[in-house]
Amino acid sequence: MSAVSAESHRARRAIFQRLRHGASARNAATPAGDQAPYITPWQDGADLSVSRTTRFIDNARNWQAEVVEATPDTWLQCVVDLIAERELQSVAAGRDSAISEALAGSALADRMYWLDGAIETCRETLFNGIDAGITTATGGVAQTGSLLLQPTVAEPRVLSLIPPVHVAVVHESTLHETLHDAMREQRWVEAMPSNMLMVTGPTKTADIQRMLVYGVHGPRALIVVLIRDAAGGVA
Repeated sequence: MSAVSAESHRARRAIFQRLRHGASARNAATPAGDQAPYITPWQDGADLSVSRTTRFIDNARNWQAEVVEATPDTWLQCVVDLIAERELQSVAAGRDSAISEALAGSALADRMYWLDGAIETCRETLFNGIDAGITTATGGVAQTGSLLLQPTVAEPRVLSLIPPVHVAVVHESTLHETLHDAMREQRWVEAMPSNMLMVTGPTKTADIQRMLVYGVHGPRALIVVLIRDAAGGVA
């Protein structure tokens, strides 16, 4: 190791040590109850006469997402039908994701493009040869109708970022009232995700004359396949 590299390594290690020490000191000095004034109660503006699931669906649709309800037995056929109805010829997914085995054994097998190599080797295909990307979601937020995505090596971010259509599969049991509830109930404090995304509807921008326009960049359509729980749903 050169003198410059060794010095850079020591400096980097010293910075991280100071950050860790500072975080520990802040956590010790700030009781959990002190965070309450900074958190908006989820009940504000919520219609408590309807279920969390219904509020998630309504809010997602308000942001131009399409929500398709399914069961643990029918979700795969729903995805197959959605792809066929839209005549999407090439569909990308992660090779080792939670749904890859099911997709590989479905009627979509001959349309699947498996993303299992370096992004640099498939960039051209992703931008010019893929009609849709299919991912899972780790949860949803009823307050805003948002999806929570945690990209991994098995399911890279590009699947929900580049193809014109993003199909996301999410379980009803993972819906939360607010982002704060999701952070607490999924216990992020014990293992903070390195990359967690909150996706609300298809891509949009208001940069052009302050007018909200959908699908200017990234996915023009977001389809949420919501797997309803057999037990009857979330209150």
